[in-house]
Amino acid sequence: MTLVLAGTPIGDPADAPPRLAAELAAADVIAAEDTRRLRRLTAALGVAPAGRIVSYFEGNESARTPELVAALAGGERVVLVTDAGMPSVSDPGYRLVAACVAQGIEVTAVPGPSAVLTALAVSGLPVDRFCFEGFLPRKAGERLARLREVAGERRTLVYFEAPHRLADALAAMAEVFGADRRAAVCRELTKTYEEVRRGPLAELAEWAEGGVRGEITVVVEGAPEPGPQDVGPEELARRVALRESAGQARKAAIAAVAEEANVPKRDVFDAVVAAKRGA
Repeated sequence: MTLVLAGTPIGDPADAPPRLAAELAAADVIAAEDTRRLRRLTAALGVAPAGRIVSYFEGNESARTPELVAALAGGERVVLVTDAGMPSVSDPGYRLVAACVAQGIEVTAVPGPSAVLTALAVSGLPVDRFCFEGFLPRKAGERLARLREVAGERRTLVYFEAPHRLADALAAMAEVFGADRRAAVCRELTKTYEEVRRGPLAELAEWAEGGVRGEITVVVEGAPEPGPQDVGPEELARRVALRESAGQARKAAIAAVAEEANVPKRDVFDAVVAAKRGA
C-alpha cells in the first residue's frame, strides 16, 4: 500500500540510481507516462518487471487515478514513472499523489536526476535562491502576463520550454525582463548533444530564431536589487502598471512595488498619479 514516485534519468540511463531498478523489478503495478520508453529503460537497466504495466499520461490521468488508488488501497505497491525526471514536476503525478494523501496512503520517492537542478547548477547564474516556473503559456498574451507577474522577482528563474516555442519565449522574456538580463539555455542535458548557451536574453532570442532541437530548460537571472536612489517615479509607475496588467489590484501592486524598491508606498502612489496625469 505504497505509491513510489520514481525519478528516471533525464538522458543517460547510467544516471539511474540502483534503487530504481529494484523498485521496477518488485512493483505490483508500474504506471508509466510512455510504456515504450519504460521498456527501453528497463532493458537498459537489465530489469524484467514482474508486475503489470499500465499507461498514465495527461490524456488518461483523471480516469486512471481512481484505478491506481484502488490498487494501492488493496495492498499493491505502485511505482509511477514519467519520461524523464521526477513524476508530478511538470509531468503526470500530482493528481495521484493528492488522491493518495487524501486517502492516507503512503507516498515515497526514489530520487533521481533533475533537469531543473542540473540546468541551474551549470548555468553560471546565482543558485542560492531560485524558483521553478514550469512551462510558459502557449498564447503570446498569456505568456507576457505570466512573465510580468515575476518581473520584479530577485530569485533565479527556471523554465521548461518546447523547442519550437523557445525563440518566442526568449523574445518575450527580453521584452519584460530587459534585453540585457543574463540567461542560459540548457539543451539535451546529459545526452550526446548536450549544449549550454549563455548570454543576454536578446542575444539568446536571436540565436534561437535559427531553430533549436531537443529538451530545453531555460535559466534566467533574477531582477537586480535596487536601492531607493535607483528607482525613479517613471520606473515605479511602470512596475505598478505591469502588475496591474497581470491582474493585480492597484493597491496591492503599489504595496508590492514599494517593498521591492524599498521606498515608501506614498512615493509609489504619487508616481502612479503623476504618470496618469501625464498620459
